[in-house]
Amino acid sequence: MFLTALLILILLGCAYLLKNRELRMKWLSRPIYQAFSRVLPTMSQTERDALEAGTVWWESELFRGKPDWDTLNGYPPFQLSHDERQFLDNEVNTVCAMIDDWQLSQHDLDMPPPVWDYLKQNRFFSLIIPKEYGGRGFSAQAHSAVVAKLSTRNSALSVSVMVPNSLGPAELLLHYGTPEQKQHYLPRLADGRDIPAFALTSPWAGSDAAAIPDSGIVCMGQWQGRQVLGMKVTWDKRYITLAPVCTLLGLAFRLYDPDGLLGDEKDIGITCALVPSDHPGVQTGRRHFPLNAMFMNGPTRGNDVFMPLEFIIGGPAMAGQGWRMLMECLAAGRSISLPASFTGMAKLTSRAVGGYAAVRTQFRSPISKFEGVEEALARIAGHTYAMDAARTMTAAAVDLGEKPSVVSAIVKYHITERGRIVVNDGMDVIGGKGICLGPSNFLGRAYQQLPVGITVEGANILTRSLIIFGQGAIRCHPYILDEMKAALSTDREAGLHRFDTVFWAHVRYTLANTVRALGLGLGGWRLLRGPGDTARAMRPYYAQASRYSAAFALLADASMLVLGGSLKMRERLSSRLGDALSQLYILSAVLKRYHDEGQQTEDTPLAHWAAQDALQRTQQALDGVLRNLPNRPLAWALRLLVFPLGTRRLGPSDKLDHAVATLLTQPGAARDRLTHDTYLPPNEHEPVGAIEAALQATLNTREIDAKIRQFEKSGQLATNPKANVRDLAEAVFQAGGITAQEYDMVKVRNTLRDRVIAVDDFPFDLHPDSAPPQTMNKEPDHER
Repeated sequence: MFLTALLILILLGCAYLLKNRELRMKWLSRPIYQAFSRVLPTMSQTERDALEAGTVWWESELFRGKPDWDTLNGYPPFQLSHDERQFLDNEVNTVCAMIDDWQLSQHDLDMPPPVWDYLKQNRFFSLIIPKEYGGRGFSAQAHSAVVAKLSTRNSALSVSVMVPNSLGPAELLLHYGTPEQKQHYLPRLADGRDIPAFALTSPWAGSDAAAIPDSGIVCMGQWQGRQVLGMKVTWDKRYITLAPVCTLLGLAFRLYDPDGLLGDEKDIGITCALVPSDHPGVQTGRRHFPLNAMFMNGPTRGNDVFMPLEFIIGGPAMAGQGWRMLMECLAAGRSISLPASFTGMAKLTSRAVGGYAAVRTQFRSPISKFEGVEEALARIAGHTYAMDAARTMTAAAVDLGEKPSVVSAIVKYHITERGRIVVNDGMDVIGGKGICLGPSNFLGRAYQQLPVGITVEGANILTRSLIIFGQGAIRCHPYILDEMKAALSTDREAGLHRFDTVFWAHVRYTLANTVRALGLGLGGWRLLRGPGDTARAMRPYYAQASRYSAAFALLADASMLVLGGSLKMRERLSSRLGDALSQLYILSAVLKRYHDEGQQTEDTPLAHWAAQDALQRTQQALDGVLRNLPNRPLAWALRLLVFPLGTRRLGPSDKLDHAVATLLTQPGAARDRLTHDTYLPPNEHEPVGAIEAALQATLNTREIDAKIRQFEKSGQLATNPKANVRDLAEAVFQAGGITAQEYDMVKVRNTLRDRVIAVDDFPFDLHPDSAPPQTMNKEPDHER
């Protein structure tokens, strides 16, 4: 009785202390504030700019542990305007037809002049430039769709269009340029008179772009026959896409003012300028050779190149603002460019490999019927569905005015990594055909060039280990950034009052997530229903996503509390937390896609597969955090809260794999939606066009093939040497087992099949000009 009374008194005392702000601040908030301020590392202006750049969007809902699914489904769906759709169906198709991937990589080594001219004349480089400047003024969704479709045809084509419309002079000018700069440059960029490139990466800084050694010194100099205030800039850049052919170079460097010509600040900071490529002193280097990708890429250099301050984007007033400019624009550009290009690559793989697997036979059966191949096909289709869902949802967010810095890192990393899985699986399915390059190989170049996308715009290893959670933890958390700002405040009393308000709100938030995570982990997630108009089949995924969102929020808070600033250096732990957040975002995109596309029954297996895969990966990431959290007693306690009933068996089943693989190997609305806007050559002599024709011919002859097999089993061909896998149809026809019309249909199918499975061969010296490649069985020398 005494102990109970004592416990009640203690609880009442704590409640009174917490409610009375004066006492709370004196005895609790002030000591915590002082301790927090001591352990909080100092933050440079560059780090502050990186953290504050861009916006947070749906990912912040996931970070809070209680996502509002009605809000998600209330966002406008991915949708193109009439003009955008017409451009995609006409101009994009036309330029795709002008490119021959093999000819480009073996002979031309650059896009042919007619292709460059067509891109300029039809304003492919001005998708994001407003119509008032002569551009197309397309949405981010259209920009993404164009890049994705071009990527189903050729990497040089897609990259050459992608770069001017993402991080580059046009975007920087639109947001920060002076009226004079906009009026001069944007029309020239819109009609192709100027080809832009943007030079950021230094050999000595690499991924640490903020540490670039390239520098400019404010000084007086000669410009157009008069003495003006300007800067002498020295730079050495590499990996600069379009640098070898650009006419307008965007340049990032650190600007210094040692003589105080602009003010008291000696180190002004990172600055962005626009420099004509023919400006005196600009040195355009030779081209790089990125894994047989033929897009133009190379170094650019300059030594003490004088240029007026008017070259600075935004004019002299924007000197030193370059890092913030880059961070904000990179968030939008990175959200679109590589996610779109890898999604296009995945769509091509899905369409072509699915068709190939249905056409190619082994052991008298289509290889698509083998369970091992089905497993790979299911991954190809499921990942493609999820990739396209994340791509479209993110592009739509950009059109809503978001500059999603955290989401851009999520989709850049996870879509490119899933793209790698898709293409690798595709290569496994097509086997020997895939490893022999030639005009008939439709996947070899994509496989060869995968590392390019994995590496550029932030190497994937660093994106995963440093950016997604490292930036997301501060930007998306409802209280951490405000607590940091309060702790760094120069007015200590004002900072304390702000900290007191935010910190105790943080405590209440953490307690609520603790209770929510435990309750949902004990089975309470089954009581959640999701949005009101959700198909019954999808409701469990909304509920489980809510459960894992609460679990993630709890683990993120606990990890930051225990490890503090050292969490940044524990990259594996940070990576797993980032993985959990990322998979919840991808799951959200899958659910939204299924909702926005009208909850198509035929697509349900794809949505199931993608959702189950994301849930499985989320659970694995959370389990990995708990297994590796250094404070083991806390890890055990958190496991009881997060997984009170243990981990669940998640992931697609064999039965679901079969259903998804089947969708990929037969024509239908689901296959068309999955691979929508894949460029399909009308010419059946092209590899992808041949697959499309062969697939249809294969379906047309299924009943005839059944008759042939039945006749073979009758024993009437026992001594016929033509009763083999190649000549069986001819033998059956000669024996009267099928009609002449049926035999003609089989011959057409076999001709197309042989074209599909063809492998190119070359002269011994492999010199592309010594003789044209020959394709085995491309045109059969006898009928069968």
